[in-house]
Amino acid sequence: MEAISTGDIFRANIKGETELGKLAQEYTSRGELVPDSVTNAMVRDKLASKIANREAEALGFILDGYPRNVAQVAELDAILADFGISLDGALEITADGDVVTERLLKRAEIEGRADDTEPVIRHRLSVYAEQTAPISAVYSSRDALAEVDGIGAVDEVTERLLVALESLNK
Repeated sequence: MEAISTGDIFRANIKGETELGKLAQEYTSRGELVPDSVTNAMVRDKLASKIANREAEALGFILDGYPRNVAQVAELDAILADFGISLDGALEITADGDVVTERLLKRAEIEGRADDTEPVIRHRLSVYAEQTAPISAVYSSRDALAEVDGIGAVDEVTERLLVALESLNK
């Protein structure tokens, strides 16, 4: 199963210095989300590419970092309907904000990521609470949400994620 990450898509465009990448960089460097219109188009294009190659249909996929707000949930529903694909479920990885901040600061140190400063990270967390957290209620109302504790060793969290994925595929 392949992970389709909006972050990876954005970084590839930024590295390639595409117009879309330059636009995405303006937002991400301030810790803001890339506008829905850009994000939705990128996700649609990526899924269209996978489906054209029958990769998504044959292997399945996980969307990492999408949807990030309730409007994107509606757009994802439309995208999937257009491709004749249904959503098995949504995973929410939960973690304390201070732990997330520490992890991302460490990532910035290791990877040299200029967008991972403490003020930017704290801003992202507040944006998450305001815009992203409400999508949990949408998927929960559809009995399609599994919450996973994101604190712990990588292998422990991975095991929790695999169990949660299995529960969504039933």
